[in-house]
Amino acid sequence: MSVGSEWVIEPQWPAPARVRAAFTLRGGGMSVAPYDSLNLGTHVGDAAAAVRENRRRVRERLGLPGEPVWLQQVHGTGVVDIDSLGVRGAAVGGAARGALDAAASGASGADAAPPEADAAVTRTPGRVCVIQVADCMPVLFAARDGSAVGAAHAGWRGLAGGVLEQTVAKLGVPAAQLVAWLGPTIGQKNFEVGDDVRAAFMKDDAGAAAAFEANSRGRWQCDLYVLARRRLATLGVGDVSGGGWCTYADASRFFSFRRDGQCGRMAALIWMEA
Repeated sequence: MSVGSEWVIEPQWPAPARVRAAFTLRGGGMSVAPYDSLNLGTHVGDAAAAVRENRRRVRERLGLPGEPVWLQQVHGTGVVDIDSLGVRGAAVGGAARGALDAAASGASGADAAPPEADAAVTRTPGRVCVIQVADCMPVLFAARDGSAVGAAHAGWRGLAGGVLEQTVAKLGVPAAQLVAWLGPTIGQKNFEVGDDVRAAFMKDDAGAAAAFEANSRGRWQCDLYVLARRRLATLGVGDVSGGGWCTYADASRFFSFRRDGQCGRMAALIWMEA
């Protein structure tokens, strides 16, 4: 499969000037099929050397101030404050760079093990939050005063479980003082789910029915964007941008696990400049 030359989406949202964010696409890397080409996931079966080079290219092209804090995502609601991880989130070099490169290559050891979580926050300039996706929704957060940022991995399990609520709580910023951006996810037309998924959302919010349309197979087409916006509105986060993409439908730009099964991972990154 050929991929386009475009390799990143820059969020259009009212975040303060010191906040930087990006969402990587599938083009511009060196991985071969079925991971072609900018795969950033170490857990999908791609060659470790290709992933290291792809991550290096992302650092270089975005001018990242440090190595992103890559997570072991488990479709849960755990949130890590990367300020508590010391050098992992800071500008890295020397031995710290070696440990992080070891993590990218899949090496074992305490220094290489990524935190197990599905969201990350920071209040320190130069520390980079990152979430990997291939159909699930990345949600980025920024405080209006530029004091904190965060990123959440919000597939249907995370959304239903409360990952957005946990991320907002961990940020420690009043919800009304946050802005949010919804990144590319699988669209409603291509996201068929069963009664269990619909019930998981409706047990706490009967209005979530608006995000589900019955199909001819007796199942439901689920709109993650609607569900995320409802959750954020309930929290008090009123300034929400993004949405409108479908990772499944646009194979030239996006990886999609539901479409392809074995595939690469894209990344949503956010950080603050000094």
